[in-house]
Amino acid sequence: MTEKKEHLRKPDWLKIKLNTNENYTDLKKMMRENNLNTVCEEAKCPNIHECWGTRRTATFMILGAICTRACRFCAVKTGLPNELDLQEPERVAASVKMMNLKHAVITAVARDDLKDGGSAVFAETIRAIKRANPFTTIEVLPSDMGGVYENLERLMDAKPDILNHNIETVRRLTPRVRARAKYDRSLELLKRSKEMHPEIPTKSSLMIGLGETKEEIIEVMDDLRANDVDIMTIGQYLQPSKKHLSVQKYYSPKEFKELWEIAMTKGFSHCQAGPLVRSSYHADEQVNAAAKERQRLGDIQAAAINS
Repeated sequence: MTEKKEHLRKPDWLKIKLNTNENYTDLKKMMRENNLNTVCEEAKCPNIHECWGTRRTATFMILGAICTRACRFCAVKTGLPNELDLQEPERVAASVKMMNLKHAVITAVARDDLKDGGSAVFAETIRAIKRANPFTTIEVLPSDMGGVYENLERLMDAKPDILNHNIETVRRLTPRVRARAKYDRSLELLKRSKEMHPEIPTKSSLMIGLGETKEEIIEVMDDLRANDVDIMTIGQYLQPSKKHLSVQKYYSPKEFKELWEIAMTKGFSHCQAGPLVRSSYHADEQVNAAAKERQRLGDIQAAAINS
């Protein structure tokens, strides 16, 4: 008889406060009326009530709601994707304006069925937001787009304010956790993004609790810094359903604080680490921190030139 595997019980610090106030219900209604998807809903983000109900922020998910990949950690639906909606960029831009967002985060499902990986719609969404909301900063979170760097260049030439691409897990676990993705290909994308537009900060996210070691987590930090990544987020993996990978460990807030301290000693301009931290969690704070760091470095350079 096969022994049933025991699932770890969620600790108290992972309890989520629900906030279905007027902001939350208004935002949900607006998304449905404009036929827009959010990764907040599709990926079952634990922070949706805080972001929608208190901060009034959301991460828009373009290119449909069906992903061509089946990563074993992700709750987004997989299968044959929908046809491209070429009006989607304008609807996203209009929603950003209606919400009066100072910072907008745009992500997407992986579209391996498209030759351009969806980069043209990504780029047009950036341009549409800039036309309608010239003072809104824009963060994009694309897939690796199959490692086709012409696609990355098309996206980067639209000049987002932050390029975010998630490493997701440590090198050893990547084949098991991330469908079709490669650890080194993600690092290469982040490196090339910075080479194409050195002024645009890059960012990546790591989820922990899948069986990685502390040494492997630090290795990820070193790999990201070696490829000039500016911002890092570290959060606890939570199992979306029984068919997804199970949680191997729940990290305590104290352990997250230690990882934050290590990350900051590595030279990241900003890091957020905590049990409920996700890639776009408090993204507005991250873009402000990145801007201050660029200003600080610019001041140091100017002082050196003038001395």
